[in-house]
Amino acid sequence: MAKPAPGMRLLRSLTRAAKTQQKLVSRLLAASKPKAQPKPKRPAAALRSPAALELRKHERKETPSAPGKWLAAHIALPQSPGQAPGRRLAYWLYLPDRPAPARGWPLIVMLHGCHQSATQFAQGTRMNLVAEHKGYAVLYPQQLASAQAQRCWRWYDAATQQGGGDTALLAGLVAKVCTQYGVDMRRVYACGLSAGAGMAAVLALNHPELIAAVGLHSGPVFGAGHTPAGALQVMRHGALAHADAIHGVLRSRTRFPAMPALLIQGEEDHVVRPVNQQQLTRQWLLLNGLPLSSRATLTSKEATRSGSRHAHTVRDYASDRKVLLRVASIAGLGHAWSGGDPDVPFHAAPGPDASRMMAAFFALHRRW
Repeated sequence: MAKPAPGMRLLRSLTRAAKTQQKLVSRLLAASKPKAQPKPKRPAAALRSPAALELRKHERKETPSAPGKWLAAHIALPQSPGQAPGRRLAYWLYLPDRPAPARGWPLIVMLHGCHQSATQFAQGTRMNLVAEHKGYAVLYPQQLASAQAQRCWRWYDAATQQGGGDTALLAGLVAKVCTQYGVDMRRVYACGLSAGAGMAAVLALNHPELIAAVGLHSGPVFGAGHTPAGALQVMRHGALAHADAIHGVLRSRTRFPAMPALLIQGEEDHVVRPVNQQQLTRQWLLLNGLPLSSRATLTSKEATRSGSRHAHTVRDYASDRKVLLRVASIAGLGHAWSGGDPDVPFHAAPGPDASRMMAAFFALHRRW
C-alpha cells in the first residue's frame, strides 16, 4: 500500500492539531464560565394531596422564587351533616433559608381574596421574598371551592363573625402549624386582601390571644353583611349602621387586649370602596381604646416620575408613642395589592410595597 504523499501527511497532522486545540479552547471557556446556581429544592409533601397538585400547577409561574422551604400540606376537616367525609383544607407554608430564632419563627398568616388560590396570592404579593429578608414564616391557607364557589372567605357570615365556620377552621390550622413548626407564639399576625382582609379581621377579633396584629388590604368594615348580597352592599357602601359593631366585641371580653392594625386602601378601588377604610379606622380606634378625635401623625409621599410608586399618605395613631393604628391611602390604586406582581390578577406593580409595609408594621408588635 502506497504511503501518503508528504503534503497529505502534513494536512492530516494540521487537522489533528486543530481539533486538539479546539477541544482545549472549549474546555478553557467552559471552566471560565460562572457555574449556574442550583435551584432550591422544594421538599416533597404528600405528592398526591390536593395541596401538592395545586403547588405543581402554579410553581412554574412563581417568579422570582425565594430560597427557603416551600411546603404543601392539608388539614382534615370534621365531617358535617350532608357532607362527604375526607374533605381537606389545603395550605402552604414558607420557611426562611436560615436557622430559626431561639423562640421560633414569627408567623404571618396570608388570606387570599376571591377568585384567587393560595399560591397565586404568594406569587402576587411576593411575601416570601420579604419574609426571607425579614425572617418570617408565612402560612397560606386556601379556601375550598366546595365551601364558596369563588373561593371567598365567608367573613360576612354571622356564625363566622361569632367564631364558628371559617374562623374556627383557620384558628385550628394556625394552632397546628404553630405547634408543628415551633412558631414564636408571641408573634403571630394575620393579613389579607379583600375578602381575605375581612377574614383576617374576624380571626383576630375572635382570637386576640393568638393574633398579635393585623394587616387589612382593601378590607370591608367589620360586623355587617351576613349574606352574599349583604356582603356586596357593604363592599360598595360600607355599613354606617354597623360601624360601632366593635362594641359587641369589647363587651364579649372584659379585658380585650390591644389589636394593632395596618389598613391599606386604594383610592380608586370600586370593588371595596374607600368608605370601608374610613369606617374600619373608627372601629380600630375604638378597639384600641383611642379617642375618635385622636390626631394622627401624617406622612405624605409623592408619586415617582417613573411610575414605580403611587402618591400616598400614611396616618399613624399612637398611644404612649406606640403606633397602634396605621392607615395608608394610595392614590391611583384600584382593587389590587400594592407593589405586587402585575401578572397575577388583583396585584398592581406600582408601590408602595404592601408586603414590606406589612412586615415592617408587624415587627413593632408582639402579644406579650
